[in-house]
Amino acid sequence: MKAKSPVQPDDMRPEYDFDYSTAVRGKYYRRITREGANVAVLEPDVAKEFRNSAAVNEALRSLLRISETTRRLTRTSSGRAAGARR
Repeated sequence: MKAKSPVQPDDMRPEYDFDYSTAVRGKYYRRITREGANVAVLEPDVAKEFRNSAAVNEALRSLLRISETTRRLTRTSSGRAAGARR
């Protein structure tokens, strides 16, 4: 079987060339490594309830606050979780 020859720039459609001819390799690399890139994909029914990422963050922070409050309520004075074995 004969190997395919690499695609020459002349073979590329003009609309594709427009997007990639000005591309810069690693343009966002430092920013991503410094800030992190945490991406969560929401199911469509969940995404419908939130208008943007700020709304998702607000809901998650609220859930974390409730979780922390609940965790404190289940601890005894010794610092162990209620019902924990020794």
